[in-house]
Amino acid sequence: MSENSNESNLSSLTSAQVYWKLFTITLTLSACTFGGGFVIISMMKQKFVQKLQWLGDDEMLDMTAIAQSSPGALGVNIAIVVGYRLKRFWGAVVSTLGAVIPPLVIISIISVFYNQFKDNSVIAIALQVMRAGVAAVIFDVVIDLAKNIIKTKSVLWICLMIAAFVATCFFKVSAIIIILVCGLIGLAHVKAEDVKEGRR
Repeated sequence: MSENSNESNLSSLTSAQVYWKLFTITLTLSACTFGGGFVIISMMKQKFVQKLQWLGDDEMLDMTAIAQSSPGALGVNIAIVVGYRLKRFWGAVVSTLGAVIPPLVIISIISVFYNQFKDNSVIAIALQVMRAGVAAVIFDVVIDLAKNIIKTKSVLWICLMIAAFVATCFFKVSAIIIILVCGLIGLAHVKAEDVKEGRR
């Protein structure tokens, strides 16, 4: 999906319609998604890339990387980045409100009835069952992101992905260190490419 076609899909709507869709989509996803940021990223991709075609696959991958490497909750971060990409400052504000309101309300209610919830066997079983579904969705996101990396056909990015997986899974290296190292390698790669193009 080209950037021009994405822009044409957006230009067919008024600003008010885009803001409303941003708010309602992030509100619905945030309210109905369990399992953290990676799950909501998968749902956002289905909505903004596959259904509405407002964003491309590569853009969503880049936004995921930015959201993951930024401090704060991943679900809120990706809402901010997507909102800003589509409608700049106010788009970020609208999508952030949509992402924040559901957990704020739900957690507030749970905190009031916490003692009743923590000892309820039915709720405990329901949460255990949801973990299986959440694991499946997160696995789907991981496979999807890995496919996008492989599609680049870049030996550097593929090797970096494998190295990051090995470091995390087998050597328990902190995600912060991995993100910083990958970021530095990415910057060095961009600088090297700029130098090559300059020499040409």
